[in-house]
Amino acid sequence: MPHVPQIKIPATYMRGGTSKGVFFRLQDLPERAQVAGEARDKLLLRVIGSPDPYGAQIDGMGGATSSTSKTVILAKSAKADHDVDYMFGQVSIDKAFVDWSGNCGNLTAAVGSFAISNGLVNAARIPKDGICVVRIWQTQINKTIIAHVPITNGQVQETGDFELDGVTFPAAEVQIEFLDPAEDGDEGGSMFPTGNLVDDLEVPGIGTLKATMINAGIPTVFINASEIGYTGTELREAINGDAKALEKFETIRAYGALRMGLIKDVSEAAKRQHTPKVAFVAPPTSYKSSSGKAVDAKDVDLNVRALSMGKLHHAMMGTAAVAIGTAAAIPGTLVNLAAGGGAREAVRFGHPSGTLRVGAAAVQENGQWVVKKAIMSRSARVLMEGNVRVPGDCF
Repeated sequence: MPHVPQIKIPATYMRGGTSKGVFFRLQDLPERAQVAGEARDKLLLRVIGSPDPYGAQIDGMGGATSSTSKTVILAKSAKADHDVDYMFGQVSIDKAFVDWSGNCGNLTAAVGSFAISNGLVNAARIPKDGICVVRIWQTQINKTIIAHVPITNGQVQETGDFELDGVTFPAAEVQIEFLDPAEDGDEGGSMFPTGNLVDDLEVPGIGTLKATMINAGIPTVFINASEIGYTGTELREAINGDAKALEKFETIRAYGALRMGLIKDVSEAAKRQHTPKVAFVAPPTSYKSSSGKAVDAKDVDLNVRALSMGKLHHAMMGTAAVAIGTAAAIPGTLVNLAAGGGAREAVRFGHPSGTLRVGAAAVQENGQWVVKKAIMSRSARVLMEGNVRVPGDCF
């Protein structure tokens, strides 16, 4: 019986922040995958190697973690004041779906670089040397993101001495600005969808937990580490090797999603794995990071651990970092209280791989908290470019 041969699709494999993903130009995708829907999802699943009951993604580009099971589609922006439209798909490892419900802050660091190198930014706007400011429209959350990409001799500068905990080698620094990071779309509503800085979140089988539920960067449910039996210094193995702990966090996440109005029934959470995130916070405590590097309590404002796609993240999701920075800037949230309370415009937090600083300034307008932008530095690098191949009948 004859089989349909493989097809080639132009693609670039990139690291952005502490994540990796396969990047495409929309125009390079097969025609039926250039529009959102089943064909596109099936194509991206096959590219990444999902669903994989072995959880290894051996037959695809995925790396069997939430940080490496990612895809990005970019196109020249349809908006006059933006350079590029950015779509992010979080690919499930063991299930047949792609979650389009939120952004990836880490891969955002690579969007500007890819756009410049692949003809999506007007050449007249790219300096010979200096910084190219790329205005990105994130289509899923309807937000503007600005990337400050270093340029040398008209080309993206990728090498440098900027170090990012969670990434082994230094690279060039890319500053990212998330403008008006609080969600205001159809699903998100206000920055605090319950109207409260702290809520009592009832979770059947677990109890009633104090929770800050915020829509900023990405919808996130923050809880106190001490309330669930943790210190905030845990590394991945302490959580990801404990099936009961993972089940507990998923239950908290599901009921948080329900309380935030992101779903109408807790059963829907299983098909919305990317959002919301669940994170636990604690006051500063010294610990050893996953690389063995010592993190001293005096060098951080608080400790945070976050889960992504059902597992403790090895560092920190970029969008969750925006949520952390935003919540830390607002007196009275659990994040702010863990950091010592009071007004602040930046916070440095400890995560499993080390530390990260994120800035955000909050003000009250008409009785509502507003954050105009959040800022952090990441780095990005092309790992491989050329074509990915998939069976021609897989989508």
